[in-house]
Amino acid sequence: MRVPAAAAAALAVCATGTAVAAADGGRGRPPQREAAALTGTAKLYRPLGDDITFSFDAHLAAKDTMDPLKAYGTFAFSHYLNGRGGYARGRVDCLTTGGRTAVLTGVVTDSDTPFKGRRVGITVTDDGRRDRVGYTWISEDTEKLTVPRCLGAAPFETVEPGTGDFTVLPWHPVYPTE
Repeated sequence: MRVPAAAAAALAVCATGTAVAAADGGRGRPPQREAAALTGTAKLYRPLGDDITFSFDAHLAAKDTMDPLKAYGTFAFSHYLNGRGGYARGRVDCLTTGGRTAVLTGVVTDSDTPFKGRRVGITVTDDGRRDRVGYTWISEDTEKLTVPRCLGAAPFETVEPGTGDFTVLPWHPVYPTE
């Protein structure tokens, strides 16, 4: 079976997760890419050997370029040491990116920690093998912490080399010219 080149290209673009191909009836329109994205999984470095993992599958559709509150997707994080710790999974409610840095917020939907039902903010810098992560629950009193949408913390943690890699698709807002 032979697949026309345009159809094969459209399938390849869709498969990457970084673009959405439009069925344009052969009018020559280029595929429309996402406005922003944060994907990947990695472990954080800790000298005592803590198992701290962050995973992201967050996206902002091209049609929603000017509204990061329409971002969608999931995130997860866990922290274990010597058989003790916890996990959290949630849904994304905001995603902004600039260059190699992404700020994501979302509401925790499943967890064995006090975070269930609460919004958290996470920031990632995609710097090749030296990715970094920051999160809003670093303070001492996390049970009272309230995080507004689209707000994260400086990426102060480093990713453990060889454990994964985050990918940030830069956001390019389109501002009116007239």
